[in-house]
Amino acid sequence: MVADFRSRPTTVDEPASPGTPPAAPARSTGVTIAGIALRTPYWVFTGAVGLIFLAPLVWTAVASVAPQAGTNQVDGWGLGNYETLANYQAGIWRYLANSAFVSLLTVALTLLVSLLGGYAFARFRFPGRNILFLLTLAILMVPYATLLIPLYVLLNEVGLQNSLVGVALVLTMFQLPFATFLMRISFEAVPRELDEAALVDGCSSFGALRRVLLPAVKPGLITVGLFAFLAAWNDFMAPLILINDSERMTLPLAVSNLRGQVQGVVDYGATEAGVVVLALPCIVLFLLLQRHYVRGFMSGALKG
Repeated sequence: MVADFRSRPTTVDEPASPGTPPAAPARSTGVTIAGIALRTPYWVFTGAVGLIFLAPLVWTAVASVAPQAGTNQVDGWGLGNYETLANYQAGIWRYLANSAFVSLLTVALTLLVSLLGGYAFARFRFPGRNILFLLTLAILMVPYATLLIPLYVLLNEVGLQNSLVGVALVLTMFQLPFATFLMRISFEAVPRELDEAALVDGCSSFGALRRVLLPAVKPGLITVGLFAFLAAWNDFMAPLILINDSERMTLPLAVSNLRGQVQGVVDYGATEAGVVVLALPCIVLFLLLQRHYVRGFMSGALKG
């Protein structure tokens, strides 16, 4: 019987025909396992750090609805502590509105001034430019609390003491050095050819800023606005010094006063409810703007 060798698959590697791309090598399982083994300590470390940061927030949220002696939530789980917070003096909605007004006004003023200031420092040459920029950054070296009393006297002279507008102006002043610095490096990361082309096409300096450069520095603007909002929303010191009327208190100041409203006894349940209400807008905004926030910092890092 003659065997049919034509039906057998050959075991000898045949040379590839000219023009045929070489076959991709098979992925080694050992490389994948080694990569996972190398990344495991990083995953464990970052997971542990994440748990450390999340644990206080989760504990506060749970404690705000858990039964506690000496609070409005004694029997079972519920929203009694939030009712105490909602009915405190002028009410939580008034304090939320005050905080929102101060925060949004601070964000608007910080974005406007830092945008124009960063554009001027990055694109224009004028005598004393670097000295003026260093003087702007020097505000960061002055302790926050040491300026509040002089600012209190100044705002009292112009009629803005005990005013939410005055609080927003003070918070804007302390946000401007970092905001101007970030906007300057954001503008410097944009090629000059873009605004030069806009100027050649007939745009003015302001027109080039509005039509060409503004979209390019959008991540930096979002980063500045996010920082300004977080600082104004959570600030306690400036409202404490500048606000005397209980109707104009911001939410952090109201929550602080709520702690010892009954004979100096701390109402931990209502305090934890206030912390949750304070934290929610910050968490939501950060999660929504996280991508732009990272891009805003990366643009400056790549330039610097």
